Amino acid sequence: MSAAEPPIGATNYSGLDELRPSIEAALVAATAFSDRCPTRLVDAIRYALLAPGKRLRPGLVLMAAEASGGDPQDAMPAAVAVEMVHAYSLVHDDLPAMDDDDRRRGRPTVHIQFDEATAILAGDALLAEAFHHLAREVPQPARAIEAIRILAAAAGPEALVGGQTDDLAAESGDNQTLERLEAIHRRKTGALIAAAVDLGAVLGGATESTRMTLANYSRDLGLAFQVVDDLLDFTAEETAVGKRTGKDAGRGKLTYPGLLGVQGARNKARELVESAHAQATLLGTPAWRLQGLANFVLERSH
Repeated sequence: MSAAEPPIGATNYSGLDELRPSIEAALVAATAFSDRCPTRLVDAIRYALLAPGKRLRPGLVLMAAEASGGDPQDAMPAAVAVEMVHAYSLVHDDLPAMDDDDRRRGRPTVHIQFDEATAILAGDALLAEAFHHLAREVPQPARAIEAIRILAAAAGPEALVGGQTDDLAAESGDNQTLERLEAIHRRKTGALIAAAVDLGAVLGGATESTRMTLANYSRDLGLAFQVVDDLLDFTAEETAVGKRTGKDAGRGKLTYPGLLGVQGARNKARELVESAHAQATLLGTPAWRLQGLANFVLERSH
């Protein structure tokens, strides 16, 4: 995981593919539980965490550490932890009581593959293990404490969980405004993306100035990611995204295409990505992966 410069002319190339093998290996190693963990629970945890995916959030951790002048490998514990929290949130969001999804990443969701009780317990275990992993694997106590604080806040009632609560409430059709939608997604999706970047900054030894620039980058990137996600649900084929599409409109959910129209949502995503890219550019060559990733988010198809 070197800070090599990007291939010439590859403006949408983030190097995420180069980081993914080390992330996958770390995730596998992190799920090597002892025989005290029931086999069925281990299987469900691994099914959720090791499912094929972009690994955007752990990739952001490593990229932010690199942009901060640190060694991305030093940030790998946070990369694993943030993906555990992300996987937990997907397992619980897919449950019948929440978003009621039966497909995720082209496969049956955890509660379909196993059962609801096992899915809930697997999500619970992943959330707890994320903080256990940080406490165990980050050698500097002060950085470990700060990393735990960042991730706990992002996963908590004022961020991810609160955003999901308001997202479910928004299906009622009341107060369907752009301001409410942005407030939901800056918490439900954006908070964990922002946390991933901040975790990389902290474990990469970023200066306060660099950390602030990275925070501005992640704020725009996180919202852009959700706008594009709404667009994909609205316009993409199910086979392209690996989960049911069109369900948001069918349930009356508050979405960017629903409020702004498809072209308006595309314009919004482009503005956010351009702003994120500009922030990453301020950090120069060490942030080349972050620059490319911003472009990738806009162009992604799944």
